Amino acid sequence: MKPTSGVRWRSASQCNTEHCVEVAATEGHIAVRDSKDPHSPVLLYTELEWQAFIEGAKGGEFDLQRLSE
Repeated sequence: MKPTSGVRWRSASQCNTEHCVEVAATEGHIAVRDSKDPHSPVLLYTELEWQAFIEGAKGGEFDLQRLSE
């Protein structure tokens, strides 16, 4: 059985197309996939990796202006 079988996939509330990133909590991991191809490979991150990403996003680490510096 895949580690993502039976999980509840979620996307941003502003996402109203099929071109979205979806995330799901699995046992000990956060799964990420492309909504336009739900059968494509899934990226798995540990909870610590996901938390670091969220903190970076909230802190502006991935803002386009900052990335171009």
